[in-house]
Amino acid sequence: MNIIVNSLFVTDQAKALTFYTEKLGFVKKEDVPLGKFRWLTLVSADDQDGTELLLEPDEHPAAKEYQKRIFADGIPATMFGVADIHQEHKRLLEKGVKFTIAPTKMGAVTIAVLDDTCGNLIQIIQK
Repeated sequence: MNIIVNSLFVTDQAKALTFYTEKLGFVKKEDVPLGKFRWLTLVSADDQDGTELLLEPDEHPAAKEYQKRIFADGIPATMFGVADIHQEHKRLLEKGVKFTIAPTKMGAVTIAVLDDTCGNLIQIIQK
């Protein structure tokens, strides 16, 4: 069994697409109209056949509540791995990305948390 798609609720698909491609560097893989919304997935630029990230509308009341509550409690919605967290932090700051936690060593890993501007906190991690 393999993980092929992971969903992330977003407040605005178009805004999320811009943020995740232009700021974080992901690549659009699927963009299929589905009425008011889209089946919109992204992949890592260096692994375009890898796991897809689905930018899923947070239209369902339970999705909205979940997203608001974990954001308010400072809980990241998902985690992305990076090779050099300090270099990535600097690159993202230069692109105007806001961080709630700067790179912080926690045992064998270093983490940082950013705001995706679409209702989520995203953790980046260097192992």
